[in-house]
Amino acid sequence: MGQHGQEQGRPDTRTRIQDAATELFRRNGYSGTGLKRIAAEADAPFGSIYHFFPGGKQQLTEETIRTAGAAYGRMVLALLDTVADPVESVAHAFEAAADDLEATGYADACPIATVALEVASTNETLRVATADVFTEWVGAGEQWFARWVPDPGAARSLAHSLIMILEGAFILSRATRDREPLRAAGRSMAALLRSAIEQTGRPS
Repeated sequence: MGQHGQEQGRPDTRTRIQDAATELFRRNGYSGTGLKRIAAEADAPFGSIYHFFPGGKQQLTEETIRTAGAAYGRMVLALLDTVADPVESVAHAFEAAADDLEATGYADACPIATVALEVASTNETLRVATADVFTEWVGAGEQWFARWVPDPGAARSLAHSLIMILEGAFILSRATRDREPLRAAGRSMAALLRSAIEQTGRPS
């Protein structure tokens, strides 16, 4: 692939920059993450950031939000499909999130929420990017819940609840350095889904 492709099995420079940005943004937020730190974490020349992202930090952040958001959404959906029973699957997903968060010392949570909270009132370009990601997540979640809850409004409400409950639990778990908020959130979300299935659902 040459010097513009992968070198010795490593991701290419652009990918390394985005991967580093994703991890730093989710831990430190937008204003708390500088381009020099991103370049250092990516093991990339500082100038390469402007080579790949001529718009500088804002362009890098917008592309990172959209790329990481799509990847995170696919990961959550794949996780939900690892357990056949939907109610058990939801509880399992929150347990897995707690495991992952605890394993990183409560540093890594959602790659979108940390930035979304920070830029919602200060940067319209980035606000739109985070809003687009959340909209995609709601749509994908609605399709997943619709497999068991045929009412579109109920399925969409469950998708909204999943995202809101998960993000709130991440905040509490990170602040308290405790996995219990995520476990409690999983139980709450499972109860919501069970109730919806009993009221309007159908067997899978």
